[in-house]
Amino acid sequence: MSFTDEEIERYARHLVLREVGGPGQQKLKAASVLIVGAGGLGAPAALYLAAAGVGTIILADPDVVDRSNLQRQVIYTEPDLHRPKVEAAADRLHGLNPHVFVAGFNGAFDDASADDLVDGVDLVLDGTDDFATRFCVNAACVKHGKPLVSGAIGRWTGQVGVFGRRPCYRCLVPEIPPDAETCVAVGVVGALAGVVGSMMALEAIKLIVGAGEALTGRLLIYDALAAETRTVRVAGDPDCPVCGGR
Repeated sequence: MSFTDEEIERYARHLVLREVGGPGQQKLKAASVLIVGAGGLGAPAALYLAAAGVGTIILADPDVVDRSNLQRQVIYTEPDLHRPKVEAAADRLHGLNPHVFVAGFNGAFDDASADDLVDGVDLVLDGTDDFATRFCVNAACVKHGKPLVSGAIGRWTGQVGVFGRRPCYRCLVPEIPPDAETCVAVGVVGALAGVVGSMMALEAIKLIVGAGEALTGRLLIYDALAAETRTVRVAGDPDCPVCGGR
């Protein structure tokens, strides 16, 4: 897979990185990534993955752009109000990097659509704030053997984890918490979405090029108010309803 002179100039800072170089940049160009949720986390993640040269990016989100999104979903601008998020985001990503193919899925993310979308990509990022959707994404990733980069934010705290066949996300969260909070209810500082979404993109890039140690089987927790991070291991649950029998 060759690069044009324009691409060589565009990716120059990657090409001189020992952990990326030409082979790693070729892996990025050949990679396909599904981003579920083009919101606070999916927006910065998509921008950085497009900028990095990930060849194919699929965005899945059924919503339209609302003015309240603009506080943290930096991929959108005022003229995008009321447009489908996947449509507005795709336009922005094409403008950022015309060498990247971007497609959008504007329908409901259920078992059937998850199967089709996950099966067709190399890697999945989940930035949704709905546990039912997270469970659906995780089940499809385990079924098809695709790595899952999962992120979550609320108030001043965020977390990022990488899950494979085992442990999977359901090993961490077996059931929907009865007191589950959403950003709509409790709020979130906008810049936190940028921090955690960028971490998700970074983990995806590491996985694609094979650089360093990914957060596989681990959860990084970031406390923005205290400016502290900690990382905990996620153990495989033998009774997990998704990966327990694997």
